[in-house]
Amino acid sequence: MSWKFELLMKPPAKPLTEGPVWDGEFLYFTHIQASKILRYDLKTNAITDSRGDTNRTNGLAYDERGRLFGCCSGGRAIVRFDPDGKNTVIADRVDGKKLNTPNDLALDRKGRIWFTNPVNEGNWDKTEVEELDNRSVLRADPQKDGSYKVTRVTFDTTQPNGVLVSQDNRTLYVAESSYTMGVPRQLRAYPIREDGSLGTYDALFTWGDDARGVHRGIDGMCLDAEGNIVATAGWEVSGAGPMIYVFSPNGRVLETHPVPANRPTNCCFGGPDLTTLFVTTTQGHFFKAQTNRVGWAMYP
Repeated sequence: MSWKFELLMKPPAKPLTEGPVWDGEFLYFTHIQASKILRYDLKTNAITDSRGDTNRTNGLAYDERGRLFGCCSGGRAIVRFDPDGKNTVIADRVDGKKLNTPNDLALDRKGRIWFTNPVNEGNWDKTEVEELDNRSVLRADPQKDGSYKVTRVTFDTTQPNGVLVSQDNRTLYVAESSYTMGVPRQLRAYPIREDGSLGTYDALFTWGDDARGVHRGIDGMCLDAEGNIVATAGWEVSGAGPMIYVFSPNGRVLETHPVPANRPTNCCFGGPDLTTLFVTTTQGHFFKAQTNRVGWAMYP
């Protein structure tokens, strides 16, 4: 089945949409440069402002209880968006140093927040200083007093991007997405040990370089009900072009679907039967496509 993408929102003056999540009724996504969370109503096709002053929040994710968390790139923090309108800072440091620009996040059934901490130059002010000497995946563990303890869990990443926790909470999927020639873009699978540390990763898929430059690996990703990884990847510069990839848990490419935009950023399933895929892009598009797959998320 070929997936036909329908444009729901034309690129705004300030581009870059990201972080789509489905709450069972509405689809939410971020407009990073405008510091907004937008809401899409499937029944009316209306897109409205849901929340402002998000300080360039990128990725969004729900926990098992339906609480919404985000990667606040401008604020260099993980935040929780409370129903009363308050943005609660969950974590903004690791080992006593300020975070970089948190990019994407995933939560597990223990309430732990796994998030990538690369540096995205356009998502923080030029006056900001990079305090950490690494760009890693971090884990924020909830404490009894309501605080979170942040721990570094990868020591082999250079620019981690999208992140997912498998349905059984035993595997962490990470997109290693450096644009440096000679550094492979990879979809990695790290085993999650009982203590929350990670084992040695398997490289499930690797993108290479060619005469035109590096191939663009995965930006964002989600899961379907069979445990497959559905990912946004590719660009107009080199490689196979802008694409939705469907990978099996062991890295086999099951399907590819071209996206009518230069650089898709993220995706998630939504709709009453979770068969509609929603896609955001660096240009600020918002698409949907009817698929032959059923999505999966811990919430709702």
